[in-house]
Amino acid sequence: MTTFTLRRALTTTATVGALLLAATACSDDSSAEQAPTPIGSATSSAPASTPGSASASPTGSDRSTPMDIRVTLDGQEVEATLNDSPAARDLASLLPLTLDLKDFHGTERIADPPRKLTTENAPEPQAPKTGDLTYYAPWGNLALFYKDGPSASEDLLVLGHIDTDAGLLAGADRITIEAAS
Repeated sequence: MTTFTLRRALTTTATVGALLLAATACSDDSSAEQAPTPIGSATSSAPASTPGSASASPTGSDRSTPMDIRVTLDGQEVEATLNDSPAARDLASLLPLTLDLKDFHGTERIADPPRKLTTENAPEPQAPKTGDLTYYAPWGNLALFYKDGPSASEDLLVLGHIDTDAGLLAGADRITIEAAS
């Protein structure tokens, strides 16, 4: 085999491999439509760090054992709690946090926290409900649902709940999350 033929075969193999890798990375096993990673800006007084492992495994899934937080949507304070999941505790370690929100699929407002959250010992998946504050692990973004979401997904972790009108949630451009005093 000549050097030219060998070089051509290697180039073709590398190109096919790159295309297969790209196609695999872009594929979606869920029935929900997805879009590119959203743009949001984040500011936080907490230092960026890597997620730590959770010390306790949660029992059950859901919105139980709440941690009080103070949430402000576009300057209006609303009632909110985080559940006691490892991901919710990891989010709490980033507080205070202010994020710009963008609409996604006419169902949720999304933003990017300063770093990814832990997904260790995640509770059982559950379908998001209006007012749920969630974390979408593959993209590393927070989502605030103003309409009930799709079916449960292992990639979407419910972190807590915000008790306010769906209209306020739907139109929110900025969220501030702080530890309750």
